[in-house]
Amino acid sequence: MKVVFLEDVPGTGNVGEVKVVKNGYARNYLIPRGLAAPATKGNVQVAQARAQQAAKRQAQLDAHAQGLVGMLEGKTITIQANVGEQGRLYGSVTNGDIAEELSKIVGEEVDRHGVLLPEPIRQVGEYQVRVRFTRNVETTV
Repeated sequence: MKVVFLEDVPGTGNVGEVKVVKNGYARNYLIPRGLAAPATKGNVQVAQARAQQAAKRQAQLDAHAQGLVGMLEGKTITIQANVGEQGRLYGSVTNGDIAEELSKIVGEEVDRHGVLLPEPIRQVGEYQVRVRFTRNVETTV
């Protein structure tokens, strides 16, 4: 079935895209939830208008995120934790701890899900951590 996406659906399509999807997926999931509509001329125009609005909104978010990246440029954060004799931490440093420290630097809330830490830090040392502010803007601290 040919559908036009009215909302972003991760792994399937973005707003305004026209794609062919399986009939059951379209009828049972996408269309009832308002995520997509059949690809008629009117629906395509509506979806394109939504896509333009989404692009403007994303551009504003990216511009704001670039400002935050500028604040973090060249900054180092230090997190204090209890340590055993061999340099292992009691507990660990998680993405939530890092997000909390970043929030203090930038002056606003940083989402802990944006801190891309492959696994919690359990050893004393220096680590490079990627931080994603939007889907287009990320930096390393």
